[in-house]
Amino acid sequence: MATCFAYGQTGSGKTHTMGGEFRGKQQNFKNGIYGLVAQDVFRYLTHPKYARMNYSVSASFFEIYGKLVFDLLAKKQRLRVLEDGKQQVQVVGLTEKVVNKVEHVFDLIQKGSLERTSGQTSANSNSSRSHAVFQIILRRSGSRQIEGKFSLIDLAGNERGADNNKSNRQTRIEGADINKSLLALKECIRALGRKGAHLPFRGSKLTQVLRDSFIGEKSRTCMIALVSPGNYSVDHSLNTLRYADRVKELIANDSLEMEAGDEVPMALQEDDNSEEAYDVDEEMLKAEEKRLQISSLEWELRESQRHVIQSCVNFHDMACDLYNSADTNGFDRVHYAKKWRNLLNEIVDIQKGALIKATEFVNAIEGS
Repeated sequence: MATCFAYGQTGSGKTHTMGGEFRGKQQNFKNGIYGLVAQDVFRYLTHPKYARMNYSVSASFFEIYGKLVFDLLAKKQRLRVLEDGKQQVQVVGLTEKVVNKVEHVFDLIQKGSLERTSGQTSANSNSSRSHAVFQIILRRSGSRQIEGKFSLIDLAGNERGADNNKSNRQTRIEGADINKSLLALKECIRALGRKGAHLPFRGSKLTQVLRDSFIGEKSRTCMIALVSPGNYSVDHSLNTLRYADRVKELIANDSLEMEAGDEVPMALQEDDNSEEAYDVDEEMLKAEEKRLQISSLEWELRESQRHVIQSCVNFHDMACDLYNSADTNGFDRVHYAKKWRNLLNEIVDIQKGALIKATEFVNAIEGS
């Protein structure tokens, strides 16, 4: 398991570094970390040492927006993050595409990048407002067991509350949520330097998804720290460099005894005043929770609607079959009526459930 993440303030060039430089609106994926890793993977697979191992390569691309996870290769379908019986974190329903050459990887990067959530901030007119995770997975052909995985992460930019004072409410709430998840990541990395420490990976959806990057066998993590030139960015640059310096001093140790703790991140105690950059007032936190609740209810509304549509199609087919069965020999009226009643009850139950979801969503919107 290898993880590489880009960290820095909004507008410092994380998306350019991970995805590739922009020429106008076109992005050159060949010189970004995503593309360079893919090129190296396919180059190594042609080496005699690895060619005989018959590896297959696949890729996935998803984003973490607030507490929600979306599949960037499936029109932003919402995903669930669960732990299996072996306490391995699984992103349920995540699209994984088999790729046979580097150009296929570039196509997936382009497709996913176009779907990614962005917005306007004081530092960037088209700022990434989500954490994007591009993964390259290696398996032996015909096997589902993962032999290797690269997780390449373009983190959303950290921001100070003062930077967003003039921004709209949505931008301020997004900034607060981004900072909370970055603080959780910071605490997990800090715990790596404390022998026997618990890793608070459940502190955010970001660290939960990246759990294996911290406690997986033979895991390796690389940080790319990005800073912006200019006097306005001095505070951000200093905080980023201090953070990078701490990460640099961590020593990789396969025998490090780490346990995945359930506790939430402890309050960070910086030797500088960087926590002021992450202050979030109570009103913003409540507004954030409300927004996430509405987003979740909207997804449930759409899912219930899809279920109703599919059930109506099935109901039509089964009702027609039942109706036509009345013309056959040996027709049993009681059996016919019972089957018809069961069909009606089933469709009514589904529609009642969808009605409840629609009502919950309307109440949440009107009460906000």
